[in-house]
Amino acid sequence: MSKTLIIIPSRMAARRLPGKPLLRLNGISIISHVLKKANACKVGTVIVATEDKIIAKEVKKNGGKAILTSNKHKSGTDRIWEAFKKVKNSKIKYIINLQGDEPLIDVNDVRNLNKIVKKNKFDIATLATKITNKKVLKNKNIVKVATKKKISFRNPQAAIDFYRCTKKKYKNFYHHIGIYQYSTNALQKFFHLKRTINEKKNKLEQLRALDNKIPINVILAKKKVVGIDTREDYIELKKILEYKK
Repeated sequence: MSKTLIIIPSRMAARRLPGKPLLRLNGISIISHVLKKANACKVGTVIVATEDKIIAKEVKKNGGKAILTSNKHKSGTDRIWEAFKKVKNSKIKYIINLQGDEPLIDVNDVRNLNKIVKKNKFDIATLATKITNKKVLKNKNIVKVATKKKISFRNPQAAIDFYRCTKKKYKNFYHHIGIYQYSTNALQKFFHLKRTINEKKNKLEQLRALDNKIPINVILAKKKVVGIDTREDYIELKKILEYKK
């Protein structure tokens, strides 16, 4: 049995785009697209963690596994921890938190993340891509990550900040991708930490780890990812997937 578990947090009440998980791309719901990609990675069992029965129903209809969680969680990682506890599998050593709005996540990038995390025994790691479009810098819906040194596909570096605004100046900065891999011990520690002022102000839960001196290692992804945060993002992705033929 694989020592890695993929959990996809998903909920209907997204602030910027309510009902996002069930919006359709090529006739398939966004959450089903992400579920399909996660299963294709073949790094471990895949579970969707949700507070909404309608999402759980959609997942099960498409052959996936879903766990109902509390609707009181303040972050996706908190939801991940509850779902992991309900799995009750002591053999799991790593949990991948794959955001439910990343239908273009690359299978090989996820596999590489899992491989590097296990090889280096990282507590927390994530993915990022190079920024080639200056519009990304001005888009507050797109999270940027800064690192001490340049990152590569095989050589990760520790994150020094995650941010949205364009006023911050860093030498090495990238477009952050919504995926994390935690050791089970690190996930437990993260869950029991109080939300920090920095986290609340910037609406970035990963800052909770950095504020508490828990390193997050960043690995370069080969494929760019278009996340879905707004109605505009959804329309853009529909054009990419449905009208490119």
